[in-house]
Amino acid sequence: MLNSVKVGNFICQKRKNLGMTQQQLADKLKVSFQAISKWENGTAYPNIEILRDLAVVLDVSVDEILAGSEKEADSLSYSKAGIDITYTDSIKREMAKHLETKDRRVLNGLGPFASLYDISFPEISDPVLVLKSEEPGSKQKLAMEYGYTESICHDMINHLVNDIVVMGAKPLAVLDTIVCGNAEKDTIKTLVKGVSDACRENECSLVGGETSIQPLVVDHGVYVLTSSIAGIVERSKVIDGSAIREGDSVLAVESNGLHTNGYSLVRLLMDKMPQIKLDKIDGLTFIEQIMKPHTPYYKAIKDLFGSDVIHGMAHITGGGIEGNLVRVIPEGLCARIDLSKILIPNIFKYIRNNGNVSDEEMLRTFNCGVGFNLIVPEDKKDGVMKHINKTYDCYEIGHIEKGDKKILFDNRLNWL
Repeated sequence: MLNSVKVGNFICQKRKNLGMTQQQLADKLKVSFQAISKWENGTAYPNIEILRDLAVVLDVSVDEILAGSEKEADSLSYSKAGIDITYTDSIKREMAKHLETKDRRVLNGLGPFASLYDISFPEISDPVLVLKSEEPGSKQKLAMEYGYTESICHDMINHLVNDIVVMGAKPLAVLDTIVCGNAEKDTIKTLVKGVSDACRENECSLVGGETSIQPLVVDHGVYVLTSSIAGIVERSKVIDGSAIREGDSVLAVESNGLHTNGYSLVRLLMDKMPQIKLDKIDGLTFIEQIMKPHTPYYKAIKDLFGSDVIHGMAHITGGGIEGNLVRVIPEGLCARIDLSKILIPNIFKYIRNNGNVSDEEMLRTFNCGVGFNLIVPEDKKDGVMKHINKTYDCYEIGHIEKGDKKILFDNRLNWL
């Protein structure tokens, strides 16, 4: 049981040892000095929201504040290792708010050892689960440096959903993992909110996950994100490229920029030319341009599923068009792409010119303006483009022909 007098005396003594007045301690915690006085008099306790900050200022652990005494120097505890259970429990309560969902298939919330999800789909006679894991790469380092904490979660989930959408899957449930050196409540809350909101926007649910605090493994202030998704599709309606035929059209769907690929090259450019961070491209700074969240494509294409108008799809990520479209092209067929037809956003032109990057490297590293490919029958392409163009620019960049090389590029990228 907590002893308010003992807790108050402990706070008072630690404050005095640090040479602080009640007002100075209050200023650091952004509370009134009357609150400090009440704690030290034993007439009130610090609330759970401020305990962690108080512990940091007094250079003690939350557990020691609640015990009203320091632990023996030679005794070991989770708190001394950098993890306060009381504080992390308060974080979990904050996380629970963002795991609330109206999805009736989610059968439990935060707390149980694992998440339960009802996979009864009467309308699907032969269901197949589509599973995928993803992380936002080195873009997350820039996100933490420049204040895009919530935005990077949309990058991760949009990328994740896009990867299963190419198979014609409906996204269902997401599990996320946050690994950090120290758990800052506001940052964790922002990350979980970002993942949860991104899931809702992609018509799926964040059903649980893991927050792993590893102070002896990960530096303080560092957060490493990853997530996994389960989607579902009727076995007979899986889109895997096997339906692709000679004469089919290859369509491009626009990207809004880099998405989540090429950031190691971009960071190298920023290190060599730090002044570019504030350069303006299309009215936005360089940082604002490269931190745009990854484009989500599910809502734009989902109504085309099941109508036999899509023979294949590719999500254009690391490796560019060649490295990703090749995954769905059957043996004996070739996707012939006219590079001059690609509409290249100005951010890629800026990177190419300032970094003196070759066309080959640009195509291998970036999407260069093509975030998604669809392969459709030639006589269906106009209808598909009309449908996609309601949401994103969609246009033809190539066709399927017989050949041993699965991807062939004609002409050159138009940088003008």
